This record gives sequence, structure tokens and C-alpha cells, in this order.
Amino acid sequence: MTAPALYVGVGARRGAGADEVLALVGQALGEAGGGAPAALATAEAKAGEPGLREAAARLGVPLLSYGAGALAAVAVPSPSSAVLAAVGVPGVAEAAALLAAGPRGALVVGKRKSARVTCAVARGPG
Repeated sequence: MTAPALYVGVGARRGAGADEVLALVGQALGEAGGGAPAALATAEAKAGEPGLREAAARLGVPLLSYGAGALAAVAVPSPSSAVLAAVGVPGVAEAAALLAAGPRGALVVGKRKSARVTCAVARGPG
């Protein structure tokens, strides 16, 4: 049996840079006990953001993306009215992390924010 894997859900404002993404992801992974992520995950609407794509490339992991319907179906502990207005879902980071981790996944680090980025970490089967 493989060890559980960490999945990082990420949301970002347009133009957020890879360095800011990586700094917040590193902080959240540290709070989760360390280790490398298996993937970054975000909303389909954000999957083309250069900062997110570069962050995933620098980590050497895929950037997974989920549609608004899938994200909206996930109950998140920290919904955001601003994200609901901008993206049409209550939250991106926590929902994307949980979707990436799979049906037995669990949130281990709730939403963390920097100036232009949010992220959360879920643990799922490896």
C-alpha cells in the first residue's frame, strides 16, 4: 500500500506570480507536516494562469483543474462571498484540494491566504 499523498488546492487572482504561489504552498505544506505535493489543483477558469502553471512546473507536478459544477458540489469549511461572485463557487482552494485527493481525501490544512493567492492541503490515497 502506498503512503498517503498531499494535494494542494490553489486559487489566485489574475497575474499572481509563481513565487507568491510557491511561498504560500510551501508554508501550507509545512503546516501539513512537510513533504512534496502529488499535484496542484485549481478551477478550470484559473488553469491557464501563468503563475499557477509555472509553480506546478517548478514543483514537477501536474496542475489539475475542475469545473465550477464539481467545485460547487464540495462543502468547504471556509466559503468566500468574493470567490462566489468572481468564479461562481463558494471556494476554490479547499474544494480543489479535496477533489484532487479523491473520495477518501481529508482536508489537513484549511485555506491560507497571501495578497493574491489562496491554498489548502488535503491528504488522499497515494
